[in-house]
Amino acid sequence: MFQFEIQLRVRYSETDQMGYVYYGNYAQFFEVARVESLRSLGITYKAMEEEGVMLPVLTFSIKYFKPAYYDDLLSIKVKIPVKPGARLFFEYETYNEAGALLNKASTTLVFINKSSGKPCAAPAEVMECMRDYFS
Repeated sequence: MFQFEIQLRVRYSETDQMGYVYYGNYAQFFEVARVESLRSLGITYKAMEEEGVMLPVLTFSIKYFKPAYYDDLLSIKVKIPVKPGARLFFEYETYNEAGALLNKASTTLVFINKSSGKPCAAPAEVMECMRDYFS
């Protein structure tokens, strides 16, 4: 299983009238975590798209336990729990500075051939970068 962690600080514009991080912003936080986790493996969306492969989100699910607030430093733990095929699964856990679990989430992305618009297998480069985590 592949694991990665990133920290993000909550900006004022990301909070709602109650002072909580607006729930919809977590999708953006997870996108940053997902993109940077792949980058840490040597995989970039830009390179994949230049090779003719897109990676749109198919599903997104989240369960909230506690709110985050303005200026909190959040730690987002990202896992890729299973070897990619035509789909790439991510799991996320968000923690505040005190170590409290704020939420758990998951996304499923699909490798799509840019020309045909149809699902395809994960590119060989992606599989090679993940080989050691799923042997």
